[in-house]
Amino acid sequence: MTVAMLAVCGPTVAASAADSAVVFMYHRFGEEAYPATNIRLDQFEEHIKELTSDGYNVRPLPEIVAALRKGESLPDNTVGLSIDDAFASVYREAWPRLRAAGLPFTLFVATGGVDRALPDYMTWDQIRELVKGGVTIGSQTATHLHMARASRERNEADLAESNARFVKELGASPKMIAYPYGEYSLAVGEVARAAGFETGFGQHSGVVYKGEDFFFLPRFAFNESYGDLRRFRLAGRALPLPVSDVTPRDPLLKTETNPPPFGFTVVGEAVKRLSGLACYYSAAGKLRIERLGESRIEVRTENPFPQGRSRINCTMPAGDGRWRWFGRQFYVSPQR
Repeated sequence: MTVAMLAVCGPTVAASAADSAVVFMYHRFGEEAYPATNIRLDQFEEHIKELTSDGYNVRPLPEIVAALRKGESLPDNTVGLSIDDAFASVYREAWPRLRAAGLPFTLFVATGGVDRALPDYMTWDQIRELVKGGVTIGSQTATHLHMARASRERNEADLAESNARFVKELGASPKMIAYPYGEYSLAVGEVARAAGFETGFGQHSGVVYKGEDFFFLPRFAFNESYGDLRRFRLAGRALPLPVSDVTPRDPLLKTETNPPPFGFTVVGEAVKRLSGLACYYSAAGKLRIERLGESRIEVRTENPFPQGRSRINCTMPAGDGRWRWFGRQFYVSPQR
């Protein structure tokens, strides 16, 4: 099984097309009863056709992460592919198409659904077939729980259970995790590290580069509503908006940090184009931006975020029809 290499993340620096990559995320394929998580097969085939053109370099996720952590260069328009949950349509529809196209991908497996032999999940035999074919396996916990609102003990037990199942069925436990629903907190990151993971992925839009938090990496999600070729190309050619000093540090919002005092400092060449920066809140559209000095950005929302997940995306033109992108997902636990 391919595993990510452990390395030390370097300091935040300006990022360019040569040291960044875009990661795409899918769930279901050709399952139109689930439009929120499904990609239609005609859409997916368009994506594959686009990726196999001369404009992209599709590489395994562990290779991308290892290169960025070590400060090594990547080709322009480097892309990594990821699929969450191990639904049966991955084996039935996605795997044959990706294998025929020679495109590597990572499958993040929620072991509980496989163990319970749920009808819409893959089997361990099918997962072993993918591993034999070169597919990287990552974890999505055992029970696909809401980690950001679960207790430390619950998260530890769930990861221990799933890791044990991976060892028994595949001979090794994964080094990469995709947090269910993209829900993350600093405490969740601590539990993931302690469980042996080296890299974690969310479900917020953005570009992976060496200045990112490697336990909360962004991915562009695709489904029926957000799976057209125009968006695919826009995301595939995106560049990072390199930032430092992001506030609040913890995406898990509490009463005193909701609405979040969201802000960041832009570093490197991107500072020159900050006049074109715009930020958008998933529940209210375009937000007011305050620029402090040359490079500090403060973004404010008027009302507290609702329970559950909320996102802020900040983008700006990078020239040549490309866009820089920085996103964050926040989580507010249900009141008890």
